[in-house]
This record gives sequence, structure tokens and C-alpha cells, in this order.
Amino acid sequence: MSAPVPLLPPPAERLTVWGRLRDRMLLDPDWSRVVRWLAPLVITALAAVLRLANLAHPHTLAFDETYYVKDAWSLWVLGYEGSWGDGANEAFLTGDTSALGETGSFVVHPPLGKWIIALGMGLFGAGNSAAWRLMVALVGTATVLLVYFVAKELTRSIVVASVAGLLLAIDGLSIVMSRIGLLDGILTFFLLLGFWFVLLDRRRSIPLVEYADGGKLWGRVVWRRPWVIAAGVALGAATAVKWSGLYAVAGFGIYLVVTDALARRRAGVAFWPMDAVARQGAASFLLLVPAAALTYLASWTGWLLTAGGYDRQSDADPLVALWKYHEAIYAFHVGLDSGHPYASPAWQWPFLIRPTAVWVGDDKSCGSDHCMSVISTVPNPLIWYAGVAAAIYLLYRFVRGLIDRTPMPWTYGLSLVGLAITYVPWLLYPERTIFQFYTVVMVPFLVLALVLALGDIAGRRDDPLYRRQAGERTVLVFLIVVVLVSAFFYPVWTGMNVPYDFWLIHNWMPTWV
Repeated sequence: MSAPVPLLPPPAERLTVWGRLRDRMLLDPDWSRVVRWLAPLVITALAAVLRLANLAHPHTLAFDETYYVKDAWSLWVLGYEGSWGDGANEAFLTGDTSALGETGSFVVHPPLGKWIIALGMGLFGAGNSAAWRLMVALVGTATVLLVYFVAKELTRSIVVASVAGLLLAIDGLSIVMSRIGLLDGILTFFLLLGFWFVLLDRRRSIPLVEYADGGKLWGRVVWRRPWVIAAGVALGAATAVKWSGLYAVAGFGIYLVVTDALARRRAGVAFWPMDAVARQGAASFLLLVPAAALTYLASWTGWLLTAGGYDRQSDADPLVALWKYHEAIYAFHVGLDSGHPYASPAWQWPFLIRPTAVWVGDDKSCGSDHCMSVISTVPNPLIWYAGVAAAIYLLYRFVRGLIDRTPMPWTYGLSLVGLAITYVPWLLYPERTIFQFYTVVMVPFLVLALVLALGDIAGRRDDPLYRRQAGERTVLVFLIVVVLVSAFFYPVWTGMNVPYDFWLIHNWMPTWV
């Protein structure tokens, strides 16, 4: 006679200390209401402090601010990017913008990001270095809140969403690109916003197909997809900041077709591939692409409605003139191969070989010691390398699931789609001059991959108690170390004046100097 199977202890007894605390916070209505509001507010406040504190430093045009900030002011006063005369940078620091001429200047990025930068200067003046970075800092702070919402929508977990928001809030690359008047932080926000809208569409549209089309030759074509239109607007705005947003339009468009096809197959639709491509795919295209195109075109309104922009008079039809201008911009981008000491091809990015020093201050005295003031785009190394490892882990789980034909969390695939869209296209341009800080658009997706992997490490509710205790402690220790590393690196993310030896120990690789 076999021994009796022991009864499982009550659920509360099978939980770890953290599990009981979590259940009290999230299952008790009063606690749940407080946590639901307090968690994103605290994380966003932390992000704001790290991005807005001493924002005016350094009071100089750092790195490519010399282009984008002055172009932003030109858009504000002329409606298009004008040319600047000699000594413009030095005069600009004092608020003197008299070096701006009305002759159109050839610029190679669309205007939306510069219009956003211009809002801060329109409020507080051109000579205020905090003003020309203000909107970028606010957008960077909003990106942290947005990654919280994305993670919560992905996992339905306030805890996971809070960890995702915290990691992005304290990551160095995100902090630096929120404190400098460049375009990439703004691009990141719109790409992540489009990702969120695609995620919201998936939650609402896939069930309409799966539960309504069983046993049919053709599935239902869903036209009422407002989140796809919203995604088109967001991704069109991303393209209106930098052309790399086009990759996201194409990538998420393909994702919509693939997920629609799989939903039709699960629903038993006979001709599901053709149905997804020719019927629902055409509808999704008409919802996504025109919204993106109109948003992009609207960003050029200032150039279209004025007469002085570069190449504006090349044709009597302003749209034809704009097309010719775009041909010139494209020729510039594909031929950009000039050397730069901080250039970093995309194959180097996962290894974090060459971060960019966007500003190096004058040497100053720290008593008898030599000092350094640097703003480096090195991310928190633990977040970065752990995020890359997590992405590889998710890819392995995803491929293994396909081979074994075992169901996998769809969240794994969607996070990998975001990473693929923001990274893989750059591998196609090995000779082009590009920089490590372009990866700021990847960081939110690396963070999402990381929190999904950390969730697997922490364990599930039905795992043995010892397994969950070990997993939760491992995750907690990792998060504590990550916070300490961010505190250690914060001086070189914000240009603080520090002793030379202190700066030197932050360069974990010789190529970080």
C-alpha cells in the first residue's frame, strides 16, 4: 500500500515573505488602490529628479547640440532651418541669435524633434541651456512612465512594471540622452509609444478573430482597430524625428500581419495565410501607413508654408520640392562614412565597446589633484549586459518552443520584435558613421526582456517554496547592486567635476576613455 500523499499547506503558508507582502498589497482593495497609483508616481518622480537636476550644466552646446539646438531656435523664429554665421555658438550661449540668417540650411533630419526642443526655448529663451534641454528631459521622464505602462500591459503585474520603470529610470544612457538636446531620446519615446499602441491592439483585436472565425474559409476582416491608427500616428511622429522610425513602421506592420495570420490559424480558418496577407493585411496597411504618412508630412508644415527653406524654390509645387529635398537627404545618409573618434558600428553595440563622450569639460583643480568633468553615454553596465543576456535567453526559449511545439508566452516574442526593429537594421550599414548612443532606443526593450527573465528567475507561485525563496533573493540582490552601480556612475552621466582617479575607475574597458 503506497504512502498517503501529504496535503499541501494553505496557499498563504506556501508563499515566501515577499509573496505574502505582495498579496497583501495587491489583493487587499485599499492597499491595491494605493500601490496602483503610488508606484508609477514614485518611479516617475525619481526619473524626473535624475533628469532635471542641474540640467543647465554644462552651459555649452555639447556634441550635436550645435546643430539641433540652433536649428530648433531657427524653426521657432523662421519656420525652417536657417544658416548661422561665424561665431554663432559663442554668441548663442549669451542669448545672442543675431548670427541666424534667412538663407535655408541643408539639414538631414526631419523637423519634429527640433520643434519639440524649440518649445523649451520659446518659453525660457535661447540663451538658457536648461531651456534647450527641458523638453528632452520631460520626454525622457515620460518614457520611464511609458515603459511602466508597457510592462504592466505585457505582464499584468504592478511589481514587474515597477521594476521595469525603475531600471529605465536609473539607466545611464537613458539619463544622458534625456539631459542633452539631441533627437534620440525623443525618438525613443515615440517608438515606445507606438509599441504600446500595437500591444493594446493585440489585446483587443486578436480575440475578435480567434473566437469568431472557426470553421470558415475566410476570416473576419477587422476594421475597427483604433490602436493601429494610433500606432501609425506615433510611428509617423518617430519617423518625423529621425528616419530610422521607418524601420518601426515596417517592422510593426509585419508583426500585425504575422499575429493576424496565427490568430486565424488557431481559429481554424482554412485559407489563413492568404486571409491575413491579402484581406486583413490590406486593411491593417490602410489603418497604419496613411496615419504615419500624414503625421510625417504634417511635421514639415513650417517648411511648406514658408519660402526660405532649403530647396524650397526648386519646384513650383511644394510637395515636389519636398520630394527633391528628401532625395538629397537620402543621398547624404547612404554616403555618410566620414571618420569620427567615437564611431561605433552596430556589431559592437551588444559588447558596449565604444560609448560616446558627448562632453568633456576643462580641467579644474581639486586641491592638489587633477580633475575631470565628463558626460559619457555608457549605460549602467549591469542593466545593459544583463539585458543582452536576457534577450538571448528569450530568443532561446522562443526558438526552443517553436522546435518542441510547446506554447510560449507571447510576451517573449513581442519584446524580441521591439529589439529586432531597433537594432537589426543598423547591421545593414557597417560602413556608415554611427554611434553607440543610438542604442537608447533599444534600452526600453532590453529592460522589458530583462524583467521577463527576472520573472522567470523569481519563479512562479506553484514552484516549491525553496525555489521561490532562492529566486526572489537573487532578483533582490541583483536590483540592489544595479542601484549601487547607477549611483557610482551618476557623476560621469551628469558632468560632475571629480578627481581624475575616480573618473578613471569608471572606464571598465580601455575603449571607454
